[in-house]
Amino acid sequence: MNNLKSDTYNYYTLPNGLRLVHKYDVSNVAHLGITIDAGSRDEKPYENGMAHFIEHCIFKGTAKRKYYRILSRIDGVGGELNAYTTKEETVVYATFLNTYYERAAELLSDIVFNSVFPEKELEKEKTVIIDEINSYEDSPSELIYDDFEQLVFGRTGLGRMILGTEDKVKSFSSTMVKDFIQKNWFTNRIVISSVGNIPFEKLVRLIEKYFSDIPTKISEKKRHTSYKYIPKQIKKNRDTYQAHVMIGNMCYSYKNPKRVAFTLLNNILGSSAMNSRLNMNIREKYGNTYTIESSYTAYRDSGIFQIYAGCEEHFADKVYELIIRELQLCTQKRITQSSLTRGKEQLKGQLAIQYDSNQNEMLSIGKALLNYGRVSTLEENFNDIDAVTPKDILEVANEEFIEENLSSIIYY
Repeated sequence: MNNLKSDTYNYYTLPNGLRLVHKYDVSNVAHLGITIDAGSRDEKPYENGMAHFIEHCIFKGTAKRKYYRILSRIDGVGGELNAYTTKEETVVYATFLNTYYERAAELLSDIVFNSVFPEKELEKEKTVIIDEINSYEDSPSELIYDDFEQLVFGRTGLGRMILGTEDKVKSFSSTMVKDFIQKNWFTNRIVISSVGNIPFEKLVRLIEKYFSDIPTKISEKKRHTSYKYIPKQIKKNRDTYQAHVMIGNMCYSYKNPKRVAFTLLNNILGSSAMNSRLNMNIREKYGNTYTIESSYTAYRDSGIFQIYAGCEEHFADKVYELIIRELQLCTQKRITQSSLTRGKEQLKGQLAIQYDSNQNEMLSIGKALLNYGRVSTLEENFNDIDAVTPKDILEVANEEFIEENLSSIIYY
């Protein structure tokens, strides 16, 4: 058991391995969440969609509560209870008036560790999730991201869709749900994160009260997959008015030291900011794409870089060529120091704004503690960004943007 403090974050580890990270904030609104190191990539092929299914069904009843009592416990005092699933995590969290910290802690403990997953309620939720799958498949601007991850990562866990398939979801049972949890949820790979107006010592007492009796379950969980990435170019006729273009590559994991430089490069190239290179040099200059942006997602043992553009069908080939040209420029010409400085200030500003939301920070620090064993302060993140040089940017561009290593999908 340990109790560590820093100027910004406080840490505590329970005897059963559960970890807590807390930031004190004087707001009247508090945020408490649980981040579990289990996501869709941990599913067996026959379980595809299980992590997301559990995220939905975790609110359907515990040993002492029916679903309606769960849903009204926080909502009834004006708060919000929510959850989401990624390729590597399942997150359950609550937002509430600061006076209800104990209520939130007790409820989160109950639904995460005491859910019973009644078959009757699971059957109801299957219909909801199948509707979600069908709705998603009707949205090509979203579906293309999953198709591209499948293209890059193949039949591995990272290549499978988080929602799963209709047939797989229909096959799920309470026994299968509990089996997945038993195989993938470990107390030393679960983090409780908090941002709110409560002294750390008092929060520790609440966490001990409601989480210390969770049975210890330890695993040094390691994810490493040998990816056989072969660049491919695919065109699919989806009979849509708008064409959808995606170009990208396999990329750095979140523990790769080059991740910071590439994050900065991606932000300069195609972030959601209106002054990104892709937006300025393609959308604004030629007016032949409605949306264009790039994204970079890092996983434990790999990552993915993607550029997405939506345009009229007759512009698709031209937009593809313009994107390739922008990527080639990144590999051929070292960024100027003045442009890099502007890019750094922009990224730092975006991070600061993100952390200005206490909910975002609560979710972020939970994931950081889970993945890195500590939470970097905003100042530390700024220092990492400031350390990136023009040479670093050119190096990662030449590793990731070489045309023959890029894959693409075009819906038309």
